[in-house]
Amino acid sequence: MNQVGLVGRFTKDPVLRYLSGNRVQTHFSLAINRNFKNNRGEVDTDFIFCTVWGRLAEHIVKYCGKGSLIGANGRIQTRSFVNEENTKIFMTEVVVEDVRFYQLKQRDSDEVSIVTPPPSNEQEDLKDFVLP
Repeated sequence: MNQVGLVGRFTKDPVLRYLSGNRVQTHFSLAINRNFKNNRGEVDTDFIFCTVWGRLAEHIVKYCGKGSLIGANGRIQTRSFVNEENTKIFMTEVVVEDVRFYQLKQRDSDEVSIVTPPPSNEQEDLKDFVLP
């Protein structure tokens, strides 16, 4: 079974991205404090990369700003890609499937951040294709 539950805070305002095929997506990092102190007596924090698709992504971008506290349930996914420097990059992320809003913070700006792709050809449309 591949299932994960997280409770943490947004490290910055999430941004909504429109992809080919009328798909929408957002990704963000959640800051999650560990339940114990290190040898210096400090609490360490993990930063977990999360991806959300569809209507849930739209709600997160609309209501959550930097510092918002959420609970996220989903699955861990690994993937790889080749970057501009022709280096293969490996990523592990949580694909969020359910969210609980615990403490919402206002966005830094009142406008919802949206990234739209430039017009592209059919070959470019396959570039952001992800297998489920």
